[in-house]
Amino acid sequence: MNREKNIKNYILNYIYATSKQPILLKDMLVASVQYRNDMEVDSSRLGFRLRLTRAYLVYVWLVLAVLLPISLLTHKLLAKIDSHISIVGAMIITALIFMGFNYFKDIVKKEMTKSRLKKAWSLHFPFFDYEEYANKVNEIFEEAMREEVSKRDLQKYILDRLTNI
Repeated sequence: MNREKNIKNYILNYIYATSKQPILLKDMLVASVQYRNDMEVDSSRLGFRLRLTRAYLVYVWLVLAVLLPISLLTHKLLAKIDSHISIVGAMIITALIFMGFNYFKDIVKKEMTKSRLKKAWSLHFPFFDYEEYANKVNEIFEEAMREEVSKRDLQKYILDRLTNI
């Protein structure tokens, strides 16, 4: 588990450029609401940007790690079968590879968003666990927006409401 986390973090840090600036409270709260509602989160709010070339490189290595063993195992069988089946199979696999990159980008963006949200959360709400309090804070933030609480008073408003729960 820990090794998987390290590999995941290494890949995320490799394919994303991150800002050294801390994430503003309101930006974190807006992104958190969007993330929890399964909406597209603006990565610039959370201070990260995709390095497309590096993402392609990682994706190619992942695809090769899957396809090479499969092709080594099926090579003899496919060599004996009609070549038209191999050609159609190659076309389908190529299409799946190109479609898969979009899914790969979505998955790594979601993981990076979650990582950046947790990091910003620990900065703004260090005494409240993200997994436990994120939904409550999102509800409080939406109430604050309806009540038009100013940016300056937003953190105090949320902390006061959290301590009363």
